[in-house]
Order: sequence, then C-alpha cells, then structure tokens
Amino acid sequence: MLNGIGVPGIILLVILALLLFGPNKLPELGRAVGRTFREFKDGAREIIGEDDEASRKKEPTQTLAAANEPQTAAPAASQNTAESKRLPE
Repeated sequence: MLNGIGVPGIILLVILALLLFGPNKLPELGRAVGRTFREFKDGAREIIGEDDEASRKKEPTQTLAAANEPQTAAPAASQNTAESKRLPE
C-alpha cells in the first residue's frame, strides 16, 4: 500500500498534517483514528465470532448423526495381530 512513498514522502505527509490540523489537533485526530480502528476490529471479531458459533452449533448435530449410524465391522484381513507381524522361520 505504501511501497512507493518512502521516508521523504512520509515526512512530507507529517508536515502537511501539521499545517492542516495544527499541533493541538493532531493528538485528538490520532485518538479518533485509533478509536475508529478499535471499533472496526471489535466489529470484525464479533462477526467472526458469530460465524464460529454458528459452525459450532452445526457440528454437534453432524456428530450426533454420525454416532447414530450403525458401525460396520472391519474385515479380518485388515486387523493387525502379533502373529501377522512375525517373520517367517
């Protein structure tokens, strides 16, 4: 976003802000910008939290549905026993 500005550009922006708003208004402006960013982040966290809560509410019903399905027995060939792991004599 600010790749092309560089240090001289940032210094120029700070000087321009001082001229436009004055040294007394800059702290107030900074606080207002900080509050705006904080409110934006809090709102974004709420939205993300609501999405997480909605997905958490859906997951238990899917888990219960999977638990209610009958389980099939695994084939005997796929069972690993100690005898099948022995080396031939």
